[in-house]
Amino acid sequence: MGRIQNPPRDGEGDRRSRWRGLAGGLRPPSTTRLRRAVPLPVPGRTDGFTLVELMVVLVILALLATIVIINVMPAAEHAKVTTAQTSVRTLEQAVDMYYLDNRRYPTSQEGLQPLLAGRYLRRLENDPWGHPFRYKSPGDNGRPYQIASLGADGREGGTGDDADITN
Repeated sequence: MGRIQNPPRDGEGDRRSRWRGLAGGLRPPSTTRLRRAVPLPVPGRTDGFTLVELMVVLVILALLATIVIINVMPAAEHAKVTTAQTSVRTLEQAVDMYYLDNRRYPTSQEGLQPLLAGRYLRRLENDPWGHPFRYKSPGDNGRPYQIASLGADGREGGTGDDADITN
């Protein structure tokens, strides 16, 4: 009958097979812990990095981080403007649906609240800058209503990111 052997541990397969048939109670070296010799330093060879090398790497990383931040920040502001435009269009569609059902637009005093009661909107959120959307009926330029976001500054008028976004 064959003898069942445990599988070798951590690369001991070759050493165990050499010691298997010996008599006299010899044990393989794997059962005793051997210390590895620490290599002596070689003259002219240095391990690690110098302070100058570390500083150069840090300066390069700082420059890369600056370039990334400069390119990402305007994209975030542009995304807020796009989100506000999309929200104004969504509110505009809800007001038009309200008109189809009720044959009138909500008044300026009612604001956008009737859209929630009539389930035209699930919730009424603020613009991306945290300001409520403005609703006016009748609107400017002969329109039946106007929906507006006052932009990043929260005041009427403005340019760039501070410009008003209307339907």
